Amino acid sequence: MRLDKYLKVSRLIKRRTIANEACDGERVSVNGKVAKASYDVKVGDVIEIRFGQRTLKVEVMAVAEAIGKADAPAMYREIT
Repeated sequence: MRLDKYLKVSRLIKRRTIANEACDGERVSVNGKVAKASYDVKVGDVIEIRFGQRTLKVEVMAVAEAIGKADAPAMYREIT
């Protein structure tokens, strides 16, 4: 699954266009490297998203095309 779509489906970012802009602006990195929106997300990847001063770091636990809002947090695990 593409990185921008994963960010939207997992509800880490609200809209796919915003996820795409974040990737283009080099605010998203996967496994320590800046990633493009077309990056293929796999289970075990570590995604880091920078929101201004705050940074969110998560590990991919599952990849699913469609998932309910209540089940979205099960797709990732937050890393501190």
